[in-house]
Amino acid sequence: MLFAFLLLSSGFFLDLVVCTAAQSELRITTIKQDPYTMSKGSQLEGFCMDLLSEVAKKVGFKYKVKLVKDSSYGRQDENGNWNGMIGEVLRGEADLAIAPLTLTAAREKVVGMTKPFMQTGISILLRKDISEGAGFFDFLTPFAPETWLGILIAYMGTAASIFIAARVSPCEWSEAQSERNRFSFLYSLWYTAGALTLQGAGPHPKALSGRVICSSWWLFSVVLLACYFSNLSSSKTPESSHLTVKGFEDLASQDTIEYGCLAGSSTLAFFKNSNNPVYRRIYEHMERTQSFVSSMDEGVRRAKEGNFAFIGESVSLDLAVARHCELVRVHEVIGMRGYSIAAPLGSPIIKNLSVAILQLSEAGELAYLRSKWWASSCIADKAKPAAVQPHSLKGMFLVLALGLGLGTLMAVLELTFKSRRKAAEQQKSCCTVLTEELSLRLKNSSANKPQENADKEKA
Repeated sequence: MLFAFLLLSSGFFLDLVVCTAAQSELRITTIKQDPYTMSKGSQLEGFCMDLLSEVAKKVGFKYKVKLVKDSSYGRQDENGNWNGMIGEVLRGEADLAIAPLTLTAAREKVVGMTKPFMQTGISILLRKDISEGAGFFDFLTPFAPETWLGILIAYMGTAASIFIAARVSPCEWSEAQSERNRFSFLYSLWYTAGALTLQGAGPHPKALSGRVICSSWWLFSVVLLACYFSNLSSSKTPESSHLTVKGFEDLASQDTIEYGCLAGSSTLAFFKNSNNPVYRRIYEHMERTQSFVSSMDEGVRRAKEGNFAFIGESVSLDLAVARHCELVRVHEVIGMRGYSIAAPLGSPIIKNLSVAILQLSEAGELAYLRSKWWASSCIADKAKPAAVQPHSLKGMFLVLALGLGLGTLMAVLELTFKSRRKAAEQQKSCCTVLTEELSLRLKNSSANKPQENADKEKA
């Protein structure tokens, strides 16, 4: 009975502590950092303020927010004392610390940390002209691979159509038995390539059918080249650099671009405590050159000025990219970690805060707040143009296909009219004469050999 009484009493006391913590006005410490906490007149706004409001509704507590006195997140000195928001929570000056506060083992030892409300990592911020290097095949980027394949098919189809029309049309090749046909298949390929590059190649077709095919290809070539050069010039930036930085290994392997991170941050601690040789080289370089920055704004400013790569939290760097269109974040992200809310060690409210954060995440509220405060201000025309897809030129491909079909049909009609006249003269059926003509014109070039031999004998 005594044990049961003590158990009930302890449970009642715990509920009373939680209820008291929930009903009393909690002291919240935070730090100014766009877009987590920003000043708007006498009030504060931002991602963390919206998150705090939603969490307070679910847990049920009132709160009063104040800025941290020393404008620091929380760092332990040589004597074991903590500054910043972590120090205020430890000393009892604040009940909660809500900010982009990275969940680390050192902080978890001295304060209670909730489930992360945002996942982040470490990445690199720099100017676009430093991060993007020119490739050997950049001249192919204006068109998508599917478009290049369509152009190749159109080129081969046009050359084949010219070759067929030049052999079938009697206006182009009147005497198939004695004359030599100028438009062999290799010459048709050469003629089509010359037209595509606007260089021209003669002789040109004499028959109307061949001219229809060539005109269709000329029109297609002019539009195609206009689209190509327009997209190529748009994809080139006014400035270029010989150096390409795509990740931390590229950064550590060069000495042209200076790089640094926020002094006293968890990012610096990550490189300091890492056993990875690449990360150790980065840390030693930053220590040797003392290339640290005192704030996020200073790191962004130096990255915008050029010749400096700012290493920081990927989420914060994404915000800088959204605000400053000349900046870019590399794709590589290392050292994944989370942002959490800090409370005194053993505080009963930590469990309730973690549950509230998970509920907001499952309901999509955290994703909504992220999209709300990380909205990009970059205008669309500063973005790199996308490669031209085949459907963008479908009209020109259609016009070319109609021209090739019409020209080939006209060549067959020209031969049909000649066959009808010849059939009337020889008193044969038109189909027989037409079949003989097609067989003579479309067979291999052996018909040209007598003429070629005669030319050699004359020479």
